[in-house]
Amino acid sequence: MNMEFERKLTIPMEAKEMYPLTMEISETIAKRDIELKKILDGRDDRLILIIGPCSADNEDSVMDYITRLKGVSDKVKDKIFIIPRIYTNKPRTSGEGYKGMLHQPDPNEKPDLFKGIIAIRKLHMRAVKETGFSCADEMLYTENHKYLDDLLGYVAVGARSVEDQQHRLTASGIEVPVGMKNPTAGDFNGMLNAIKTAQHGHSFIYRGWSARSFGNPYAHAVLRGYSDMHGNFISNYDYEHVVKLSEMYAEFDLENPAVIIDTNHANSGKDPFKQPGIIKEVLKYRNEHDDLKKLVKGFMVESYIEDGNQKVGEGIYGKSITDACLGWEKTEKMILEMADSI
Repeated sequence: MNMEFERKLTIPMEAKEMYPLTMEISETIAKRDIELKKILDGRDDRLILIIGPCSADNEDSVMDYITRLKGVSDKVKDKIFIIPRIYTNKPRTSGEGYKGMLHQPDPNEKPDLFKGIIAIRKLHMRAVKETGFSCADEMLYTENHKYLDDLLGYVAVGARSVEDQQHRLTASGIEVPVGMKNPTAGDFNGMLNAIKTAQHGHSFIYRGWSARSFGNPYAHAVLRGYSDMHGNFISNYDYEHVVKLSEMYAEFDLENPAVIIDTNHANSGKDPFKQPGIIKEVLKYRNEHDDLKKLVKGFMVESYIEDGNQKVGEGIYGKSITDACLGWEKTEKMILEMADSI
């Protein structure tokens, strides 16, 4: 086999025993789980805002960012339910570049997956303990989800993973809401079939076990734009695409129809400074159509302390080393304006 097995990694149960949750942390997470589900099933009319760095690359700057976010959240909590992004796995289109804190707890050092497992658990625990936020992470690898499944408030399945059967089946066994992004080619059918799979129970192999899931009624759509055959970015946050999604949701007869608009990626053409404008446009047509007000539940935004991005090793505090992000000053203004527009 053309690979080397470097070491046997700790299993999730052992990681949880090394870094167990306190009763206070567990109660905080449970309370937020209930709140989020009420928004997705229509019992709470607040909007969801899943926001934070493209990738969590440094514990101190991520916590600095989330602490700032807590201050704004307190001002808008009656209108917006904020879920910080702590994305510890980073998908790479070409396989090159920084793959996230799980792989490299220190981006300037070589990969160390054992240290990475500990680092991501400690960071998510610290976020809940210090800010009261249960956070979002991307399920890039299905087998890794168990290291964080007792901590997460939201799980995202990315555009490259949403058509993978194991991701769909694993999502069916997750208790918290799971956002399923449209594939990179933009196919709504693929996304909705993923949601349908996730909303039903299944028997399948998971981490060497014969497992049975019971279905996740809070699996829902995330529109992130797409690319055509020539690699051009095409947005799908506009009124026409969302109306089409609403029609297809009805055809698929799914529980709790909901969509989150991802304002970056192909929707912005990877220009993070377009994100506030996208939110304004969506809120405008959402406010004008009651059916879309029920369907559009919120937004995903890529934001960090500093505008833009940098290369690994440049050392600018709070600046993304993956996709470019919206800086803090613009982010704070955007959130306050968003609350005023709801």
